[in-house]
Amino acid sequence: MGKNVSGVLLPAFERDTRTGAGSQFELTGLGRGGQQIQKARAVYMTAVEMLVELASLQTAFVVLDEVIKVTNRRVNAIEYVIIPRIENTILHINSELDEQDREEFYRLKKIQGKKKERAAVAQRETDRIQSTAEHDMPVRDILAEQVDEDIIF
Repeated sequence: MGKNVSGVLLPAFERDTRTGAGSQFELTGLGRGGQQIQKARAVYMTAVEMLVELASLQTAFVVLDEVIKVTNRRVNAIEYVIIPRIENTILHINSELDEQDREEFYRLKKIQGKKKERAAVAQRETDRIQSTAEHDMPVRDILAEQVDEDIIF
């Protein structure tokens, strides 16, 4: 049958070896140069075997050539179409991720600024209330002002 070369099945031809036609001519020309006919017949059979082998090789070359062309097309498609698309996609994704990082950094800085601003406002308000309370109001002793009557049970 055929050979398998790198996953490609190559056909192999064989010579027809049935002995029906060959036996008829074995005694041909026995009296007048039959030996020359037999020699010519042997040379012819050798030539036929070589032609069959040549046909097998030529067919194998044609099949392998087609497989190589298909493989080269696939390689070119991968090299010049698919890989550049994937690289462009990777660049786009990296660009988007960098942009998101910048936006997040800006957002965090804004939030920190707002928190610091609120904390400063709250601290100023607390300081103002404390300073106002200390200067404006005298401290009262609530317990000393009330007089409770004694209760007897």
